Amino acid sequence: MNLGLSGKVALVSGASKGLGRAIAQALADENASLVICSRRETPLFAARDAIASSSGAEVLAVTADVSRQTDVENAVQAGLDHFGKVDILVTNAGGPPSATFENLTPEMWDAAVQLTLMSVVRLCAALVPGMKERQWGRVINVTSIAVKQPVAGLMLSNSVRSAVTGFARTLANEVAPFGVTVNNVLPGYTQTERVEELATAAAARDGTSAEAARSRWEAEIPMRRLGKPEELAALVAFLASDRASYITGSSIAVDGGWTRTLL
Repeated sequence: MNLGLSGKVALVSGASKGLGRAIAQALADENASLVICSRRETPLFAARDAIASSSGAEVLAVTADVSRQTDVENAVQAGLDHFGKVDILVTNAGGPPSATFENLTPEMWDAAVQLTLMSVVRLCAALVPGMKERQWGRVINVTSIAVKQPVAGLMLSNSVRSAVTGFARTLANEVAPFGVTVNNVLPGYTQTERVEELATAAAARDGTSAEAARSRWEAEIPMRRLGKPEELAALVAFLASDRASYITGSSIAVDGGWTRTLL
């Protein structure tokens, strides 16, 4: 399927590995040009080179920590200077650490808010006005199934990602008249380094092993397996396209059926 992304420019944060890397690849495969950013230069530049080589897309890599205002501004400006516009924004960042309420400090709460919520707010503040002016834009936030069904031990993620959902749902209504859509994708247990970290944390908390934690999650998933990053990336590419022009304000789970909610 040709999703019509030729001539579009996408900014994908947290794109050096995992879900962000897969999303960047999917958009490049649909002929979008890319601005990718993450904190670590070496894997980021490796991702840039691999994506450009395999897809033929033009890829600009900018080192940035999206929890910092100045880094967000630098990444956005680099993209605008190079391409002249950004049509598609995919917000993605590493999740907050696994912890229960009693183990959290005020500093940990502040860090989670800056990384998970304010990174989205700042990126949208920088790029949505241009989308409105051009009467076309896509904002896609990578959140978590935790916003539909809280996950044990993820107090920070359960709380702050839910704030992102509220922000996105409200923004969607405000920008819909300008041809801009805002949606969230909710990855379930997926084969990424993040899930390996959660498995290790669950093992320490429960006195078992990371392998046992993964096996338990697989047993809870109706499809009986973890997801693949490419499966989430395919949805993001669709939501970024003209074919998804009437979908906005939605939070769509990609979890193999793990979430038990009706909506």
